[in-house]
Amino acid sequence: MDETSKGINEIQFKDLERASMSGFLGLFIHWIIVPAIFLICAVLYAAGPAGIALAGLLHVLIGILWLVMWNSYVIINPNETAVLQFFGKYAGTVKTEGFRFFVNPLYEKTKVTFRIRNFESAKLKVNDVNANPIDIAAVVVWRVFDAAEALFEVDDYENYVQIQSEAALRAMATKYPYDIIEEKDLGGVALSSHQEVVAKELRQSVQERLSRAGIEVLEARISHLAYAPEVAQAMLRRQQASAVVAARREIVDGAVGMVELALQQLSAKDIIELDEEKKATMVSNLLVVLCSETDTTPVVQTGSL
Repeated sequence: MDETSKGINEIQFKDLERASMSGFLGLFIHWIIVPAIFLICAVLYAAGPAGIALAGLLHVLIGILWLVMWNSYVIINPNETAVLQFFGKYAGTVKTEGFRFFVNPLYEKTKVTFRIRNFESAKLKVNDVNANPIDIAAVVVWRVFDAAEALFEVDDYENYVQIQSEAALRAMATKYPYDIIEEKDLGGVALSSHQEVVAKELRQSVQERLSRAGIEVLEARISHLAYAPEVAQAMLRRQQASAVVAARREIVDGAVGMVELALQQLSAKDIIELDEEKKATMVSNLLVVLCSETDTTPVVQTGSL
């Protein structure tokens, strides 16, 4: 990996928790100091020119205090944080909830919530591993765990979540078949039948894409899955044919076992002695009866076998 790639992959910002005071303590200090300065100014005005000059300086101090009081408070709600910037430079993150106070009134405060959010992608049309067009969508449950990364590593972290989630969904959908129909897919993972396996891989894939943006993916799973309309009818007939073949195979296996059991018991109990030709006829009749889709009509034979 060259130096440029290293620079791109390195994360530049991490949450640095910044200490703050209670906002009520700040209000108490302001409302005690400001009236006290006003009283001092009233005394200085009566002391002559020197007192008036000093009172002017105290008025400037009062103005600064009011500036600090005006822009030094912030309310942090539960599961929320405030990212501080000082003239464009990252100054820290306040995570303590409640009414908070800062000494520096020039901090720019950006609120970032840590609450859990979810995003449902649009229905994407992609080709599965067998090149069958399918419509697929997913729901991603996520939250911010590092506010500095979320604000400064990407331009718009909410939009970043949407685009990267859809990209991960497209990449995963092309790795697996919609359903296990073809022989080469037997024993593998299918999008329609292995939902937990697919959901786990999708969550890991989305997490890898969002980790550098300070995003934690709690859950990701498919919310919509269907063949594209242009092939839906053809794939439905294919699935029906596969189901019919599988059912027929099961019926034939059971019928052969029943015929074998019947011949064994007839021979073991010495009920009737059948030559090869009669056995073949009996086997044929039994298979027709057992494998037929319609009810058979019994025929009573009055002559000899």
